[in-house]
Amino acid sequence: MQANGTFEVTRESQPLAATSAPANLGRHTLDKRFDGDLQAHSVGEMLSAGGEVAGSAGYVAMERVTGRLDGREGSFVLQHSGTMDRGAATLTVHVVPDTGTGELAGLAGSMTIRIASGRHEYTFDYTLG
Repeated sequence: MQANGTFEVTRESQPLAATSAPANLGRHTLDKRFDGDLQAHSVGEMLSAGGEVAGSAGYVAMERVTGRLDGREGSFVLQHSGTMDRGAATLTVHVVPDTGTGELAGLAGSMTIRIASGRHEYTFDYTLG
């Protein structure tokens, strides 16, 4: 099955552990609102690192999504891994196995995120076991 829509995200910088500061790392909280086939709210944590060359960076994140998907209510966790190599982006976003709750128990899948002209869009390919 597939869900499509848009989302808005608020990212807020958070303090790092004292030992992380020299490593060019960042820590952020995430707050998202999904619209479209997935009607949900999520909160999460993100760690990032910037490279020495412009356009090179990486991030990992975990976010708990709570809401309604295909008429079913529940929650699940998404795991992100993103890399920018001198402007060329690679991103994977997957449902963490066995994190689905309520009517979303057994959820599996992956999400593709597109950003165009400041608008965030998603395509979520999923199965419900």
